[in-house]
Amino acid sequence: MRTRNSGYVLLLLLTAFAPHAFAQQAPDGLDDQQRLGRQTLAQSCGVCHLPPARNAKTYGPVLSKAAGGGDDAVVRRVILEGTPRMPAFKYMLKPAEVDAIIAFIRTVPVPAPAPAASR
Repeated sequence: MRTRNSGYVLLLLLTAFAPHAFAQQAPDGLDDQQRLGRQTLAQSCGVCHLPPARNAKTYGPVLSKAAGGGDDAVVRRVILEGTPRMPAFKYMLKPAEVDAIIAFIRTVPVPAPAPAASR
């Protein structure tokens, strides 16, 4: 015999366990740190390092796992201290955010070289 409250109990159980089920299913293949890095990069670095439209050029280099020659310490130093063309982010980003950006860009494949322009 089904009671009136059984529907509520089922709903409560589904609500309680749903976040865990969805957390395990990462369709993008990224962990939480890498997702934070993707978000932080988009918010803090995207204006220069992400193209505003498909096939558009960026002001700064496109970031990928090859950034900094694959050396995390180099990437961290550039983010924190800047370069002549890039501002320093040592006062704007927390250490965990810098680590997250590095973790994310290490998941980004190296872009294919642009085709040579024909004359």
